[in-house]
Amino acid sequence: MADGKTKRVFVSVNDPSADVHCAGLIAALKKAGVEAEFVGIGGPKMAAAGCEVIESTVGRAVMTYTAIAHVGHFYRLVRRVRRYLQEHPVDLMIVCDSPSFNFHVAKAAKQAGVKTLFYVAPQLWAWGGWRIRKLRRLCDKLCCLLPFEEAWFGERGVDASFVGNPLLDGLPSDLTGFRKDYSRFDPNRARIALMPGSRLAEIASLWKPMQEIAVRLKQKYRDASFVVVAASDERRQLLEQTQIPGFVCEYSVDTVRRTAAQVDFSIVASGSATLEVGSCGCPMVILYQTNRFLWHLIGRWLVYAKFFTLVNLLADREVVPEFMPYFTSIEPILQRVDATLQDRTELTRISNELIDVVEPLTRRKASEETARIVVEMLR
Repeated sequence: MADGKTKRVFVSVNDPSADVHCAGLIAALKKAGVEAEFVGIGGPKMAAAGCEVIESTVGRAVMTYTAIAHVGHFYRLVRRVRRYLQEHPVDLMIVCDSPSFNFHVAKAAKQAGVKTLFYVAPQLWAWGGWRIRKLRRLCDKLCCLLPFEEAWFGERGVDASFVGNPLLDGLPSDLTGFRKDYSRFDPNRARIALMPGSRLAEIASLWKPMQEIAVRLKQKYRDASFVVVAASDERRQLLEQTQIPGFVCEYSVDTVRRTAAQVDFSIVASGSATLEVGSCGCPMVILYQTNRFLWHLIGRWLVYAKFFTLVNLLADREVVPEFMPYFTSIEPILQRVDATLQDRTELTRISNELIDVVEPLTRRKASEETARIVVEMLR
C-alpha cells in the first residue's frame, strides 16, 4: 500500500456462497499486488485463498426463521469478533451476505473504529426496509450485485456501487453459446437437475418434495434421468441419507453451472444458484423455503417485492415459475414442469430469455471491481 505498511483485513462470512465470493475477492486483491493480511470467520474456500479463519461458520448457515436455535452460538461468535478487534487492530472489515448476523459484526467494527465494507447488499428493497437506517449507520461502502440496487440504496443515503455478480466472474461477455437447442428434445429422455440448496433449512423442507416430483416425472417419462447437485461432500452425504424410496439419481458436488449446462431442465431452491442456472440458459422452476406459520403471521405482510427469484427480479417479469413460498402440495409444481417439458417452443423461449437477462451482468467482474474499492478504502 501507499504507506508501505501491510494492512490487515477482517472478513466475516456465514454461508457457502459468501465463502466463495470472499475467496474470489482475496484472490483478486493478491493478483492486484495488495499487501494485506486476511483474517476472519468463514469457510474452507476463504482459508484456501489465504485467509486465517479463526472460526469456521459456513456449516452452521441457516435461514432466518430457523436461526433462533443458533442464537446462543452466534451471540458468542459476535462477542469473540468484538474481543478480537479490541486485541488485534484491523484496517478494514468486510462483511459478506447474512445481514441478520453481519449487522452485529459491523456494529462491533464500528465500535472499534474500523471502516466497514458490505459485500452483497441486503435485500431491503424486498423486505425489512426499516433497516436502512441501521445500514447507513454501520456501512461505509456497499457493493451491490444487482444493477438496480445502486440507485435504490443511493437514494436512501448509502454509498453504494454496482460491482457485478461474482458468480458470473468466470463467464465471457457473450453467452450466445449457452442458448439451448430444443428442436429435437424428447421429454421421455429428459435430463433433469435437482438443486436443493446448501442451507440445512432448505434441504429439510425442499429435498423431499423435489424427490417426490422426480419420482412422479419418472413414472410418466420412463427414460428420464436425474442429477442432484450438492453444495459440498457433507451436504451430499446428508442428501444420500435422506433419499426417499423409489428415487434414483446421480450426485454431483459444487457443479451448479456445469450441471445446468448439461441438463434440459432444473428444479432449484431459491437463491444464488438460480442466477448460475440462468447463465446456462437452463429452464427451471424455483422453490422457496420458509416457515408456514410465520409466513402467514407476518411474512406475507412484510414482503413487498413482486418476485423473489433473481432472474425474475432482473427482468421485472416472470421468466421462470417461482413457487414462493412452497409449503406442502407438489401438484402445482409438477403440473407446471410437466407442461413445460412437453412444449419445445416454451423451453426455447425460456432459455433465450434467461440468457438475455443474465448476459448484461457478465460485463463487470465483481471480484476485480470490489478489489479496487477495497484498495481505495485501505489508503
